[in-house]
Amino acid sequence: MSRTSNPKKISAIIGDMCQSLGFVEAYQQYKTLQIWNSVVGETIATATSIERFTNGQLFIKVKNPVWRMELNFRKQDILAKLNASLESAIVEEIIFK
Repeated sequence: MSRTSNPKKISAIIGDMCQSLGFVEAYQQYKTLQIWNSVVGETIATATSIERFTNGQLFIKVKNPVWRMELNFRKQDILAKLNASLESAIVEEIIFK
């Protein structure tokens, strides 16, 4: 086995593998779940949890109605930041419950 001079990160290898196997959408969904906390910040991350992500809809469980109201006001901004971080518009809608 020969060594390469430029080792790749495992995330890059998995991304390439998913793309070659036709699992691009599944990988993008996984990536969305992984970056949620960094996109929304620590304060919002502690008040929310991801329920599921299907058909472009991201379902987020919110700690209480006050947070749900606040996040609904910020929804478009969060959606834009999330899709910018993903470098594609895979998240079409965020539903706070």
